[in-house]
Formats: sequence, structure tokens, C-alpha cells
Amino acid sequence: MYVSMKNMLEKANAENYAVMAINCFNLETVRSVITAAEQENAPIIIDIYNDHLLQHCDSELITPIVKTLAYRSKINVALNFDHGQEVIDIKKAIDDGFSSVMVDASRYGLEENITITKGIVNYAHSRGVSVEGEIGCIGAVAGENYTSNSMYTDPDEAERFIKSTDINALAISIGSSHGIYPDGMIPDFDFERLQKIKSLVNIPLVLHGGSGSGEKNILTCVKYGINKINVGGDFMTANTDAVKKALKKDPAINFFDLITKTERESIITIRNYISLSGSANKN
Repeated sequence: MYVSMKNMLEKANAENYAVMAINCFNLETVRSVITAAEQENAPIIIDIYNDHLLQHCDSELITPIVKTLAYRSKINVALNFDHGQEVIDIKKAIDDGFSSVMVDASRYGLEENITITKGIVNYAHSRGVSVEGEIGCIGAVAGENYTSNSMYTDPDEAERFIKSTDINALAISIGSSHGIYPDGMIPDFDFERLQKIKSLVNIPLVLHGGSGSGEKNILTCVKYGINKINVGGDFMTANTDAVKKALKKDPAINFFDLITKTERESIITIRNYISLSGSANKN
């Protein structure tokens, strides 16, 4: 079924598990993720990253694909605009049928972040669409711009932000970064900060940059109140590795067979994350 994130994340919050949100950008990636969730009987969120939406597969194209696959499925599927930057783009995604959106106005000061996010909340909620906001900034592995202590979410600001905006979920910064870490590197998470934020807000919290965070960090995040985990890099790597494997085995492989094998291989990565998140059999 095609749903917003609201009810699935509220259930995850109440029952102390997390729902996986996987970055997709076309039919094949969306189908792989939904198939993996079906095999685990888990709710799932299809995340479409801002740059992918604007540069590759716009909301008019991707929405019917996700909705069709969702309505064919027995599991709950949400379609979320990940890191929406501009109000005009976020509203278009809503108008084109996205069931959820993330407003990333974290580059602004707290007051402006509240104003922008609240405006989207009013627009989205009146249309049955859930909203994720962000306090704190999440860095990127590229260029070694890792998330630093100065970018971490302030618990008091998080509490005020939620009370002022009425968002459905909050993305927080506790030590993860977007992208793939160098081999052997596992980020350090500030779990004390996570627990403090959860005690103040008690709404679904979101971990961005889940790829490469390590099993222990993921499990501890879920234990202390993370209810949505975003993964992009590890899924994309799984697809790339599957292509390399298939081409090495058969350089003359038909493109259709190559894509089919890639979908099948990438499903394994998603199922592993679903298991870590505790969302298996929670649909």
C-alpha cells in the first residue's frame, strides 16, 4: 500500500524499532527495495534525494512508478523527498503525489529554519503528506568533510523546533556523515546526545548517513530512539559490485540480464539493514 511516513514512524516509535529509508532514483532501484521489504514483511520508505530528483528523475516521472509498485504490494510503502532544499521543489513533489517530504533548511539559522519548515508543514499536512525536518548539520565523506561536534544537534533547539513546527519526524546529527567511509573507519556516535534529544521530544528521530555506520552503532541508535534510518551509499555500492561481478563472469552479458542480476544481488544489502533496524515482520 502507498502511505505517508506518519503512521509507520509513529508505530516504530511506539514499538522501538526503525524503518529503513533507501535512496532510489529509477524503476530498478525502487523495485529492488520494495522486493527486499516484501521478503522481510517490513514497511519501507523510498527516498529520492534532492539532486537525483532535479537532475535525473523528476517527481512527475518517479511518483507513478513508486505508487504502482506500492499498490501491487501488501507492505506499506512511503515515497519521501530526501533533503528537499527549495520550497518550490518541495511543493511540486507534494503536488505530484509524494506521500512525505523532508525539509532541509538546516543551512539557515534556527528562526529561519522554523519559518521555512512550518510553511511546508502547513502546506503538506493539509494534503495528507507527512514532513521531516532537520536540526544540526550532517557532513559528507567526500573531501573528508565529516560531521563534527560543532555540527551536532542541540537538544534544546530540537525541542523548540518541534514545538514550533509540528513536524512528524526529526533528522538529527550525532556523528554520521553522508557517503562511504574509508576502509576500516567506523564513525563515533554521541549516544548521550541522542538519549537527551529523545527524552525531550519523544517523536520519531531520523539517522542520516547510515551507510558504513557499523552494526553496533545501528543497533544502539535503534535502542535509544532512532526510528528511521537513511541508507544510500551502501545500496549504490551493492548495485555497482553486482554489475562488476556479472561482467567479470560474462563480459558479453545481455543488458537486460545484467540489470536483472543487479536487482537480485542488491536486495541482500537491503534485507540486512531491515534486520538490523528491527522492522522485519512489522508491516
